[in-house]
Amino acid sequence: MIDPQPDFQPVPGHAEALAPGLRRVLAPNPSPMTFRGTNTYVLGTGALAVIDPGPCSEPHLEAILAAVGPGQHISHILVTHAHLDHSPLARPLAEATGAPVLAFGDARAGRSEMMQRLAETGLAGGGEGVDAGFAPDEELPDGAVIAAEGWRLEVIHTPGHFGNHLSFAWGDVLFSGDLVMGWASSLVSPPDGDLGAFMNSLERLRRTRWSRLHPGHGAPVEAPLERIDALRAHRRAREAAILTALADGPADAASLATVIYHDTNPALLPAAARNVLAHLIDLTQRKAVIPLGNLEKNCVFSRA
Repeated sequence: MIDPQPDFQPVPGHAEALAPGLRRVLAPNPSPMTFRGTNTYVLGTGALAVIDPGPCSEPHLEAILAAVGPGQHISHILVTHAHLDHSPLARPLAEATGAPVLAFGDARAGRSEMMQRLAETGLAGGGEGVDAGFAPDEELPDGAVIAAEGWRLEVIHTPGHFGNHLSFAWGDVLFSGDLVMGWASSLVSPPDGDLGAFMNSLERLRRTRWSRLHPGHGAPVEAPLERIDALRAHRRAREAAILTALADGPADAASLATVIYHDTNPALLPAAARNVLAHLIDLTQRKAVIPLGNLEKNCVFSRA
């Protein structure tokens, strides 16, 4: 498989300076879903904000604590969303530092009515894994501001990859979590992922002239608008491919994924099928396709 970012080779556990007052500590959790690993960001020079503490890893906890220098302390622990590669270390870090954990809400927060109904009928997420027991100490609504000496962050609720997904604006720089990444498109896995919400969040972000995005995985995105528009076009192309495939007859998400994602690593096909399911649910809501039976993981769909 071609490496999408061969020049991005950070050392896990090393606090790498990205800008004055900003460092990145890579978690030791590389995988096909997480690329090199989860990016944990340390913002500030006195009171520090830790953005996405990452997976439950003692070496990573030690690396974050080692990044705290003389005269510094961790004052805020911010979580973009409750996937297992982003949020589980929040509680151990809070216990070690006394800092509160801040997020939009628990692992079920932010779901649309449609996704909540699907969850109640038994549809479970897939792919990256949900930190089902996650609960913040403080909830952050859209538009909230978090600040300490030397830094200020604005909270932007950006559901789509996950219902409780937040992005954090630091001036014209955005910590974009898993909504916008440069190395790959995001997994959208219902009921936690919602394609309609994902597209709306991309549209919202493209209204601001960001100078740079710092994602949850991979290298910084240096051309934010170009990348956001590429992701929107990518999703519309997938949608068109699904509708074209359904013109040959009804099919379920898994079989459509094998046709549409024919050049994808086989290990990623289950995640690809979740993305296709997200498209099919969105197309159902827009009355472009019809579910032949109850709307669930193995449902067969036809063109409307």
